[in-house]
Amino acid sequence: MTEIAISGPARLPLGIGSIIGDTFSIFFRRFLAVTFIALIPNVIGILLSAWSVGLSAVVGMEKPDFSGIDTIPYTISMIVNVSVYAVATALLVQLAYDAKLQRPVRLGRYFGPAFSTALPVIVLSVAAMLLSILALVFLVVPGLWVMAVFSVTVPAVVIERVGFRGLGRSAELTKEYRWPIVVLALLSLLCQFAFGWGAQYLAAILGTVSGMLPAAVFYAVVAAVGTGLTGLPAALIYARLREIKEGVTVDQIAAVFD
Repeated sequence: MTEIAISGPARLPLGIGSIIGDTFSIFFRRFLAVTFIALIPNVIGILLSAWSVGLSAVVGMEKPDFSGIDTIPYTISMIVNVSVYAVATALLVQLAYDAKLQRPVRLGRYFGPAFSTALPVIVLSVAAMLLSILALVFLVVPGLWVMAVFSVTVPAVVIERVGFRGLGRSAELTKEYRWPIVVLALLSLLCQFAFGWGAQYLAAILGTVSGMLPAAVFYAVVAAVGTGLTGLPAALIYARLREIKEGVTVDQIAAVFD
């Protein structure tokens, strides 16, 4: 007698192409708003990093010195950068859903939810970064895979108000979809590197010609553009995972902020 294998329903695809397409669509349609939102935390981050390592090092006019005790200021600067990126993402999450639903940008409306959840967003983002670094250093699992596990921590905290349980919520949502998210994480990292390196390289050239202040302004704007572009996918990945796993639509997610 022939046995008939019964399998469960086919897993719905994450839709990498759609997420990338939506990211660029929102980015270009709301370019000024995206850049402005990312610029505010970036300026704060630049000031804090400048206090730690010096403005010339931040904008690329001075090579970092990782010898001995000098590694501490650069570690602080790295944590600051992760924190800035997390807060910017918390702001961009809300803009992404308004843009997705063809609603007007509501800049003033975004800051309340972002800043009220800033503490868990920052702490959990730094924790996720450290876990990714440890995974990469000790070759337990690829660092990018760990990034994928925790990739929707910020949207989960901002939208669901899960607080410090954000890492667990992200791990729950990304389960079975982590390798597709790895692809998006890799693209995001490459984009961040390109913007970061390009901003420092061009700012350093500008600084030798026009001085430190114009270089710092230029660096802040270019870095904000990069942060805006790479911060949007988290919101779209989160929305897609909620749709696939829980049947929650973008309208229902966005209603949290109304």
